[in-house]
Amino acid sequence: MKFQWNMLLGIIFALIVAAFAVINVEPVSVNYLFGEGDWPLILVILISVLLGGLIIGSAGIIRIYSLQRKIKTLEKEKKALEQKTDDKKEKEKVLTDLK
Repeated sequence: MKFQWNMLLGIIFALIVAAFAVINVEPVSVNYLFGEGDWPLILVILISVLLGGLIIGSAGIIRIYSLQRKIKTLEKEKKALEQKTDDKKEKEKVLTDLK
């Protein structure tokens, strides 16, 4: 359900940006580090939104990868602790059986 809401909000945002971009079609001056050029404002808006989305998406992917690594580490630690607990219980059982 959460994915559906995110998708719906993404589509709404894309429509708003597209409508805003279509309204602004006048050429604007864009200054680069190495020069200057005239571009239609619609392209400047759409490229800016696309680059912003890519940056945010990359940050999200990095965060997900980091969390997955942490989960794997914690699962290994949990398994080791469970093994240690099982060994301890077996030793206690042996000791109680000997008494």
